[in-house]
Amino acid sequence: MKGTSKVIIGIVVVVVLLAIFVGGTYNSLISKAEEVDAQWAVVESKLQRRFDLIPNLVESVKGTMKQEQEVFGRIADARAKMAGARTTEEQVAASNELEGALSRLLVVMENYPQLRSAENVNRLMDELAGTENRISVERDRYNALVKEYNRSIKTFPRNIIAGMMGFEEKIYFEAVEGAETAPQVQF
Repeated sequence: MKGTSKVIIGIVVVVVLLAIFVGGTYNSLISKAEEVDAQWAVVESKLQRRFDLIPNLVESVKGTMKQEQEVFGRIADARAKMAGARTTEEQVAASNELEGALSRLLVVMENYPQLRSAENVNRLMDELAGTENRISVERDRYNALVKEYNRSIKTFPRNIIAGMMGFEEKIYFEAVEGAETAPQVQF
């Protein structure tokens, strides 16, 4: 009888310790997932700021320069995709497309000094540049949290619990293909 009680107590202790480990791991993974989601919300707020600034910039530039309709069309299309994006993947793709269209606009503006001298355009360009810097910083923070989270769900023994509990890998915010090459505008 005494041997049986010791075995039962041993099993109970092991089960309790296992439950504590699983519960702690689950809570840790939930916490990391929430940090990633919260940081994505910060990125989204910066993307929204860019999204809101662009129409003002485009209208200011349009008033000075009618012939570059292709650039404005790409920006409008990219903004529409950004507005319609629902998933993180769609938002990343739309943001990257918008970033490409904006970089083309910046090149166009470099070729038109009279645009840069316009006070409205200068002020909006400064706002946009500041916003782009904020987006870059928040993307970096987001990617750091994604890295930490993804590593957590992939390392043993957390990977077992993460798999059982349905935790999935988060995507990184990556540069668009060809981003390492500066855009060129030819007239």
